[in-house]
Amino acid sequence: MEKVLVTGGAGFIGSHLVDLLLARGHEVWTIDDLSTGKLDALYAVLNHPGHHFIEGSVLDKRLLEDVVRKVDVIYHLAAVLGVKKCVEHPLAVINGNIDGTKNVLEVAASLGKKVVFASTSEVYGKNKKLPFREDGDRVYGSSSIHRWCYATSKALDEHLCLAYARAGLPVTILRYFNAYGPRATSTEYGGVIPRFIDAALKGDPIQVHGTGEQTRCFTYISDTVEATYRAMDEKANGLIINVGNNKQVSIHTLAHMIKALTGSKSEIVYVPYEQAYGTEFEDMEKRQPDINRLKEVLDFKPRIHIKAGLYKTINWYKSQMSSGRSPEEE
Repeated sequence: MEKVLVTGGAGFIGSHLVDLLLARGHEVWTIDDLSTGKLDALYAVLNHPGHHFIEGSVLDKRLLEDVVRKVDVIYHLAAVLGVKKCVEHPLAVINGNIDGTKNVLEVAASLGKKVVFASTSEVYGKNKKLPFREDGDRVYGSSSIHRWCYATSKALDEHLCLAYARAGLPVTILRYFNAYGPRATSTEYGGVIPRFIDAALKGDPIQVHGTGEQTRCFTYISDTVEATYRAMDEKANGLIINVGNNKQVSIHTLAHMIKALTGSKSEIVYVPYEQAYGTEFEDMEKRQPDINRLKEVLDFKPRIHIKAGLYKTINWYKSQMSSGRSPEEE
């Protein structure tokens, strides 16, 4: 079994990936600076004999060199993300994402280790041609709109990955589409699903930003990490692969679905983007992946229907709240 490093392994996707890797017999090293990730996400495996947790940063190149020597594959998930961070702290987003990825790739290249890089559907920007193909155009707004700094930093990261791939490094790029599930919180991940669930269970207004007519494709976490796991295969080397469900759901429909599944009496209210994020924000109407490459290269397609995934996620939130813990404040 390959020995694996997961950067950002105490985060939402990272912690689920660590669980899966350990369950399948891999020895795993996790690096996380806990700036957004949480040790609680790794609680069940912190003392696992095959797991080695290191509190540290991918900005620490010496630390990376020490760990990468011990492993065969690197899953680079560490990132500074979230819509509010893009708008309020663009320098942190740009520096954290670009410098961290550059360090990971430099160390991996010097030691000849495979890298699976976690990118994002954000890189497609305002492209209106659906579904998004991996070789499709990227369309961004003005650089004065900080909304685009995350997408820009991830796109540059992809260029770095592909440049190293051309030089011989085995690299795979995964573009995630709206992963959700247990352990995702709006404070860490900025996701609309955890924000809606938290409000619905507390009886607070469910705030829909904009008109609610914008659509997204939501991918349950078990589907996300299964596809991620398979990307270590050499047949994925040098490729960009969309990882997501291709079933579109409007944000308006999502709000009503969560209200019904939770049995909530919360009011659904509509909040202008300017009020939620200020003037330095833009959104896109639709975001849908083409998943042909996912099916062909990784032999995988998403399995979990949105209602089933929401039901599992809501139950996790309820279990956290019943034990006196607030998922949004951990």
